[in-house]
Parts: sequence; C-alpha cells; structure tokens
Amino acid sequence: MAEFLATDRRSLLLGGAALAGCVPALATRGAAGFSLADLKRRTFDFFWETTDPRTGLAHDRWPTKSFSSIAAVGFALTAYGVGEKNGWISRAAHRARTLATLRFFANAPQGPEATGRTGHKGFFYHFLDFETGTRFEQTELSTIDTALLLGGVLFAQSWFDRDHPQEREIRDLAEAIYRRVDWTFVQPRSPLVGMGWKPEDGFIPHDWDRYNEAMILYLLALGSPTHPIAPAAWSAWTSTFDLSWSSKWGEPHIAFPPMFGHQYSQMWVDLRGIRDAYGRRRGLDYFENSRRATHAQRAYAIANPGGWKGYGPNVWGLTACDGPADFKQTIFGREREFFSYSARGPGDRDDGTLAPTAAAGSIAFAPNIVEPALRTMHARYGAAIYGRYGLLDCFNPTLTDPAHVKFGKVVPGTGWVDTDYLGIDQGPIVTMLENHDSALIWATMHRNPHLRRGLRRAGFTGGWLDAT
Repeated sequence: MAEFLATDRRSLLLGGAALAGCVPALATRGAAGFSLADLKRRTFDFFWETTDPRTGLAHDRWPTKSFSSIAAVGFALTAYGVGEKNGWISRAAHRARTLATLRFFANAPQGPEATGRTGHKGFFYHFLDFETGTRFEQTELSTIDTALLLGGVLFAQSWFDRDHPQEREIRDLAEAIYRRVDWTFVQPRSPLVGMGWKPEDGFIPHDWDRYNEAMILYLLALGSPTHPIAPAAWSAWTSTFDLSWSSKWGEPHIAFPPMFGHQYSQMWVDLRGIRDAYGRRRGLDYFENSRRATHAQRAYAIANPGGWKGYGPNVWGLTACDGPADFKQTIFGREREFFSYSARGPGDRDDGTLAPTAAAGSIAFAPNIVEPALRTMHARYGAAIYGRYGLLDCFNPTLTDPAHVKFGKVVPGTGWVDTDYLGIDQGPIVTMLENHDSALIWATMHRNPHLRRGLRRAGFTGGWLDAT
C-alpha cells in the first residue's frame, strides 16, 4: 500500500512542460535562534505567503513551480486559524482568504468529463493546475485528499462562528461543499471505501482496507447528512487492524510505517480518551497508539539496522517525503538503494532519508522525545535544513556523492538535502505544534456537528465526546 500511496510527485512535475522551471532561490531569515515558536511561525508563513489569495490554491511544493495539492489546501485553511490565534494575521485577513478559498471550491466545475473539471460527485482531483484550478494531467479523483481538504473546510466552518455576513457565508459554503460529496459513489466494493476514480478507466482497484490515514475519511463519510456510508464500513475497516498489530520496535500498537498515517487524521480529530469498539477491545485509544508509534520510530533509529549515518536517539523520523533519485550505490561496504518521492518507514523503503515532519508533526503525541530531536537536528545541520519556511522537507546524511542525484543537492558536512518544502509535510508541523501548545484545532473541531456525528456512528464514546 505504501508504494501506491506514495504518488511520484517529482515525476508528475517532470512530465508537465508547463511546470518546467523554478522560482528564484528563497531568501532565508537565518537559522540561528531555533525555537518551537519560530518553527511554528515560519511554517505558518509557508501557507500564508505562497497560497494564491484569489483562489486559495496551495502549492504542492515550493520553491519548485508546481501544481496545487487539495490536501495542502485543507492544511492551509487550518493553518490560518493558527495564524489568527497567534496574532500573525487579523481575523479580517483570515476571513477574506478563507472565503476566497471556499468560494472557489464551491463554484469550481464538477462533472464526469476528463478535462476542464475540478472534481466529480463532490470529490476533487488530487492535483489541480495552479493557474486554471482544474484537473492536472490524469491525476485521480482522490477520496483521501478530498477528506483532508474537507478537514480544513469544516475547521473553517466551526472557527467562523460570529454573526458577520462573511462568516455566515463561510459556514454556508462549507456546509454546501461537504453535503455535495457522494460517499456512496466511491464504494465499488462496499462496505469499504475505494481510493479513487478516473474518467478514463473508472475506479482504482484498491480500497482503504488497513490502518492508515483514512480514519478522517471514514469519519466524514459516516457523518454526512446527505450521502453517508453505513456503520458497517467502520467495522469492516477496523476488522483489519489486527493484521498490523506489532511490538517490533517497542510497545504493541497498530503499526503503519510512515508517520503521516498517524498524524493526518489527528490534526483535526481529538482522539485522546475516546474509544471505538476496537480500542475498547485493545484497551487503548488511537492517540495512545500514535504515541507508541512515535516512540517506535525513535527506537528504530537507535537500532539503525540499515547502518545509516546520523540516525540516533535524537535524529530520527521516517514518512512520505522527497528523495534524491531512484538508484543504487555502494556506501560503507554495502549496496544501498535510494528513492525519489516515496513513503518511508521503519524497515519499509528506508534509504537513510530523514523527514523532520515525521518528528515535528508528532510533537503532540510525544513531546518529550520530539522536542530534543528537533533541537538536535537544527543544532547539527543548521541552515542546511532550516530556512525561510522552517524545516526543509528532508535530508540524507549518508548520501554525500552527488553523482546520481537528480533532485535537491549535496551540502558538504550535511549530505543530501532537499531544496523544497512540501505542503502536505508542512501541514502536520504547524497544526500539531499548535495542538501541543493549546489544543486549538482539536477544541475547534469538538464543536463541529458533522465530525461528532461521524464519531458517534463509528461507535466512539468517552472523554470530551460524552462531556460536551
């Protein structure tokens, strides 16, 4: 599944003639004086400064010129709340940007045609042309990326709760966008939900059938007031979790090697102290499961079975991220395989490429091991990995020979370093730093009736869900 989920974003860029080229190299504010507050501000600025204020479309990556990722738009809509809460933008500016975004997605053309459309049946294409806002090349109608977009849409719906004409419009647009999604359309092998659809050849032959980032997809599909899936879908999905139960790198938990699978849903869904039937049977909630998964990543880095340079108790973190290229090279007396964009995890396509978002996006789960890791990575690698918008997507201390490198660059004393920030990896950093600091996103989503309905239909009880 990891190979399927890791869409080769670099290949899509190379295949699009219109996207050949980069914007000028980014200026940096300097890497001195690292703090979690500075990291949060820089990562917020990525979304605020690079997103198109006319449409709300967010770049898949920057500074390399790219298409828009609808998941990154969902992360941007959520990051704006972090900016307002911290005083970096006004409520009026936040309101204007969010309203432009929701107007665009509410009015964007939908239909079964292969071109000139932004989506179909309420879903949206994974990638959109940044200029036209319509389907980029032949990317799929993506169920998970639509769900991640909706996470931001519903966050905005609950955030803007005042009796102001623009805030009322935001709430109405969010409601219309969410209600339009026909979740039953993407169940060709019911009760599970499929991964996507293309006009050219129909449904993708894969379902969301293992523990992964699809929790928010199932919850929002269950919570729909117009086209809900049946609760049997949740039972069918969670019935597969035992297949992923593991204690290989520490405490037993439902494993999903790349860290994003534990982070994405919990950017919005507060799973602390609430449990469904599976959690009650196992005696843990999914937040605790993610805490254990975070510690497992660190334990894997300490063991370092691949013998990669730099790995240790305070330098760790594997997830879906960029990479130098697809090639093999002998280093330290063994042949090693490297990848371009790929979903990496403990023992799964690990090529020595570390993604700071794997640690930073997990700070709410395990701050006692994440904060030292972020400080150590910054102290050791400094400006090579930390710039205008915070932590660059990834780096690889083992790879010091640029001979086969196609992406990024080799920095003396550091190794290979990516030169891009990725929207879907920036998102977990800024939102989970804020959830760690104030539980802002979680508390806002406590008020959303659609998420609450989805949680109830999935069988969750306890904690804040019963108390509020």
